[in-house]
Amino acid sequence: MYEEQSGRSETVECGLEEEACQLVLKQLRGLGEGEFGWVRLIDPSEAELTRLAKELGLHPLAVEDAVQAQQRPKRERFGEVLAVALKTLWYVEAEAAVETGEMMVFVGPRYVLTVRHGGADPAAEATRRLEADPDMLRFGPLSVLHAVLDVAVDAYSNAADRVRAALTKLEDRVFSTSREDHTEAIYSLKREVREFRDAVQPLVPVLQGLLTGPGQDGQSHPPKVLPYFRDVADHLNRTDTEVRSLDELLNSVLDAQQARVGTWQNDDMRRISAWAAIFAIPTMVAGVYGMNFEHMPELRWSYGYPLALGLMVLASGLLYRAFRRNGWL
Repeated sequence: MYEEQSGRSETVECGLEEEACQLVLKQLRGLGEGEFGWVRLIDPSEAELTRLAKELGLHPLAVEDAVQAQQRPKRERFGEVLAVALKTLWYVEAEAAVETGEMMVFVGPRYVLTVRHGGADPAAEATRRLEADPDMLRFGPLSVLHAVLDVAVDAYSNAADRVRAALTKLEDRVFSTSREDHTEAIYSLKREVREFRDAVQPLVPVLQGLLTGPGQDGQSHPPKVLPYFRDVADHLNRTDTEVRSLDELLNSVLDAQQARVGTWQNDDMRRISAWAAIFAIPTMVAGVYGMNFEHMPELRWSYGYPLALGLMVLASGLLYRAFRRNGWL
């Protein structure tokens, strides 16, 4: 429960059972002038959320979106309630994976309702930031929306930095002297970047919509709050550009890996061809003298056998030297 002018706050901890739900509604009904409440839910059931929704005036479609947790980032208005869906995102170093969750933020005249799914919790850090900067509370429930978006976008930026570090390590491995194939690792990281893009890109127009003028979103936001949302939008645009860059770099790394694999195959084929040519000489000589004709040159000569062996060794040695000089061996 927040007081806009003084910045004072009171926290009520409760599980979302019937008594707790009644307690939340009682606290919201008891709000005075210049006060608003922030209700934070984690993985609620449809029945639990519906009980609150009836009192808060939430549309049934909004409740359905919040429960299903399979929404793309979007912004909708249901009467006086502004609903914003966004993806939470964090990077798991051990698995080199981008994990995502979801959060729905409902901004009403005197309350904010956040519904979270997944491991990341922007609300916790957003609460800390609001306590550190109570002047933001003068914007009322919009201050909570700004804080949640700011924390989520900062998490995007942090994850992008860690993905770039992972990509740099992968590049070093691809261009190392070892002949290890990293195609699977590249595709794996590329899938994670795609998931990253699915969280970041749809949120860009959502934030742009929050910066629109009077009448375009069904409501005019206070002009003094717009610079704060504009700052978040700028950070998001930079992260969006970074994610696009990562995706393009991964395409280049994949092309480089495929080119290196093709080079390795060409080297192998040249080696095989060179050794085949070297062994072709003794095979030919032995084949000629193995035909067992009665009248053959030097067949009964006492030095014929060592001469044939010497010819094989000499010809093979000359070919070996030539292939080595040309880089085939």
